[in-house]
Amino acid sequence: MSGLSIENLSMRFDIPGGGSVQALQNINLHLKEGELMSVLGPSGCGKTTLLNIVAGFLAPTEGKIVMNGHDVVGPAAERGMVFQQGALFEWMNVRENVGFGPRMKGMPKYDMAEKVDHLLEVVGLKDFKDKAVYELSGGMQQRVALARCLANDPDVILMDEPLGALDALTREKMQSLVLKLWKETGKTIILITHSVEEALLLGERLLVMAPRPGRIHKEYRLPFADLGVNADLREVKKHADYNSTREEILNMIWNMEEEIMGRAEESA
Repeated sequence: MSGLSIENLSMRFDIPGGGSVQALQNINLHLKEGELMSVLGPSGCGKTTLLNIVAGFLAPTEGKIVMNGHDVVGPAAERGMVFQQGALFEWMNVRENVGFGPRMKGMPKYDMAEKVDHLLEVVGLKDFKDKAVYELSGGMQQRVALARCLANDPDVILMDEPLGALDALTREKMQSLVLKLWKETGKTIILITHSVEEALLLGERLLVMAPRPGRIHKEYRLPFADLGVNADLREVKKHADYNSTREEILNMIWNMEEEIMGRAEESA
């Protein structure tokens, strides 16, 4: 089966000195090729743990990840990761950062240069290719990180709060860029975020996860990502269903946070 499947996935962390924490429990999910999914939930619900398991950085205690018919047993080029901070190589310039993956694969220099130039044009950094990464703003560094991920031509792009540290205007521009890249490349994208607005705008599928043990509480199928590809995101937010869905999810997560606080007070 093509696409990405999460099958009966659970994750438990053992605590030194005894005891354990059940981070995830019985997650089941299938993403078809080219789907864009955002994941929301209260702090500590296992969002990043789930993403790290899909990336192959962690092995689950139960269940498995299946990618295009084969089990995921570790990191691989078919799954690319974009972190909250760009995790760029400070000693390399922009072009060298983007070309790192193709160079490691032994791509011929001419082909690599052509690919890097194309990707930098796509993310709007054509004129900055010889700049050191520390000379760039936070938003520009995230553009480099996106281009570097795309240079490896992954089937799935995993994004862990990639826009969380950006100012409001830059964040909106980057949200538009993510939608543009999603449509133009046909990549499957999973995006973790704490922002309900961002999850609504960047998820044709949106998962709300319940608090520990992390599990799928509710899934939405939404029109806003498709609408946002060719429209101003501020106009998309005026859609009749946008605010009502936003309020529903905010109340859902607020109630979860209240439940977590109540448990903490009882155990204190």
